[in-house]
Amino acid sequence: MIYCVEDDSNIRELIIYTLQATGIDARGFEDGKSFWKALAEKKPELVLLDIMLPGEDGIRILEKLRSSSVTANIPVIMLTAKGSEYDKVIGLDSGADDYITKPFGMMELVSRIKAVLRRAGKVSRSDVVCIENLTLNTGKHEVMVDGKVIKLTRKEFELLERLIRNRNMVLTRDKLLADIWGYDYEGETRTVDVHVRTLRQKLGSAGALIETVRGVGYRMGGGNET
Repeated sequence: MIYCVEDDSNIRELIIYTLQATGIDARGFEDGKSFWKALAEKKPELVLLDIMLPGEDGIRILEKLRSSSVTANIPVIMLTAKGSEYDKVIGLDSGADDYITKPFGMMELVSRIKAVLRRAGKVSRSDVVCIENLTLNTGKHEVMVDGKVIKLTRKEFELLERLIRNRNMVLTRDKLLADIWGYDYEGETRTVDVHVRTLRQKLGSAGALIETVRGVGYRMGGGNET
């Protein structure tokens, strides 16, 4: 089941019709109030969420989804007429899995939904990995440095996990963009740099484990892994 929160009835109905025509069950909501009511009854596989909504806006809804252990792992794709890099970063930093700017083609949307669902299905939630004073627990979606919990955004956590899972391998900026932000962010490598810089700051002493490979990308270094 896909939930679509979109206040424009024409766009909302077209999205629902397209998804159902391609074999994907979907429901539409015009605002946050009706969405929360439905969410209390049934959790969807993915949420399509417009930023500009009456009452509670999409960013606030997204933040509330990510703050609850019950809904934190539901994939979310932001739908918005805004196309600036700032709005993309705000949405992604708040925990969105992908971002698509209006107007968009319905088949492109379907493709993006399937891609996000595939990525979500491949994420391991049961392993604990320790590198020096850094601990990553995918089951709890938790990161600790020297035993202290570090609060990360969803994208920062995914970025750190990807680096750890590919430890000692150099991951290019384009590879990280494609795997974490989606294929349509080609060329916006500054987004990766900004997230790495913020991630290092939050990790404190463990931030030095993330090594920059000049002109290429990033690599997770450090001592023995446990």
